[in-house]
Amino acid sequence: MATPLSWAQEAIMCDLCDMSTEQFCNNCQVNLCAECINKHVKNQKTLTHDIVPLKNKKTHFKLPECKFHSSQRYEAHCQQCDVPVCMKCVIDLHNGHTIRDIPNNFKEKIKEIQKETREIESKMIPRFNKKIEEAVKDKTLAKEKYTDLEKETESQRKVWHQEVDRIFNKFSSLSKSLRDNHLAVQKSHQDKLENSISEMIQTLQRNKELLESLKVSEVSKYQSKMTEHSDIPEAIDVVLRIPSLKACTVEGKEFRIELGEYMVKLSQTSTSSLTDEDSHSSTKALLNKARVIATIPTGVNLLNGLAFLGADKVWISGLGRTIRCFDKQGSLLDTFTTLCQIQPSDISVTIQGDLIYSDYENGTVNTVRDGKTEVLITTPMDWKPAGLTCSRSGDVLVNLYNGDQNKIVRYQGKTIKQEIFKDDNEEEIYGSGNFMLFIAENNNGDICASDRNAKAVVVVDKAGRVRFRYDGSLVKRKEPIDPNQLVTDSMSQIIITDWTNDCLHILNQDGHFLKCLDDCELSRPLGLSVDIEGNLWVGLYEKGDVKVIQYME
Repeated sequence: MATPLSWAQEAIMCDLCDMSTEQFCNNCQVNLCAECINKHVKNQKTLTHDIVPLKNKKTHFKLPECKFHSSQRYEAHCQQCDVPVCMKCVIDLHNGHTIRDIPNNFKEKIKEIQKETREIESKMIPRFNKKIEEAVKDKTLAKEKYTDLEKETESQRKVWHQEVDRIFNKFSSLSKSLRDNHLAVQKSHQDKLENSISEMIQTLQRNKELLESLKVSEVSKYQSKMTEHSDIPEAIDVVLRIPSLKACTVEGKEFRIELGEYMVKLSQTSTSSLTDEDSHSSTKALLNKARVIATIPTGVNLLNGLAFLGADKVWISGLGRTIRCFDKQGSLLDTFTTLCQIQPSDISVTIQGDLIYSDYENGTVNTVRDGKTEVLITTPMDWKPAGLTCSRSGDVLVNLYNGDQNKIVRYQGKTIKQEIFKDDNEEEIYGSGNFMLFIAENNNGDICASDRNAKAVVVVDKAGRVRFRYDGSLVKRKEPIDPNQLVTDSMSQIIITDWTNDCLHILNQDGHFLKCLDDCELSRPLGLSVDIEGNLWVGLYEKGDVKVIQYME
């Protein structure tokens, strides 16, 4: 509280203007000059005022005016409602509530604030600083642990590579041993045949000499050797005894390879939340030279569709309404006549093993059950179904085409779940033109499309965002790539038929070129599928043949 001495030493200014003053309103706790006293009383006419000289100043809490009762100031605090109140409030709105006077309540609040302040300064902040130090130490330790984990992972990578090399060295050694034994057996058989021929030549020479000599005594001694010459050494069918290298990959779960009685199996059991895409790893390599293991003359005119079914069966479509099923031996197993006016645009097989086909003219995608057609999807007006594929989730991905624009639509049953046709910049993803898109889904959920209008393969992710485009510019061919049917395999590789250049392009899942398969006499390749053993089935458009090709180890 200021003293008279301090007043004498320091001028007190009016709270309403810039003039010095010696007057004070005890009720309102404001300094007033002579000219502002009337103004103050007039402005606050609903309140009582006690105007006194500064020396009679009484300092107390400056109580605001009650917002409910304009002539009253707050004088107490309602404990129940935790609000300031005037005396009229106590009688009216807060009747019966616990009331405390404002000075006592103020003092309690001050004590509470002081206590909280001490608590924060002396305990809370130091405690949190300590936790920060612990967090920094834990983060540093975690980094060290993960560095050690990465080093150990790389160390184990080398160990596993050595073990895989040992396994395949064993296979190679076993194969060489079997080869040497079988070739020795074949050589022995060949030697016996050659010795028999040598003996027959000697017999033939002796017989000719007898015929020329006409010596009675010599001729009389003649004894036929036809019996022993007729005894052809029995051959051992070595070819049938040659074991085949069998490999089976269950994506992300098991890899098994066997040669004869020697078998190795690597299995993965995961208790984490990793998906098949995350745990996928490559276990096969491309052959230096692909090998045609079967050629199936189907007789299908202008063959354009292949859809693999089961172990060695494939549905084939071409010009005409009929879809045919063949096995690897070329036997016709089944036929089905569609409702198409000309031919199916594309065919596929669902995860349940049902055949489906797109009917461009009628605007439908149909499924075949028990030899009968059922309409699965009816496309929107002005949009026609063309290329299609069945996803691992059971959805059907369909290329819809309106004569100029292409888009890919994901159907769940009859419901449209997704449309893919524009990128993040609202630009068309697929080229405009007269050609349809062929579609394939990769193991990571990418949707791959051969865009013949743009002379490229376009790959988008699950959300429909463009991941990459492949235009074949790195492959030295006579003509630009002319992409048609495409598939993905167990290694997430993308295989594309190149119609004009009579070859197949093989990419990894990120669009990097791996190999051009052009050594299997592929003339106008169009239809394409892959079987569970990892062999490619390639349909030749003009010849109507299907070539089964081994392209991976």
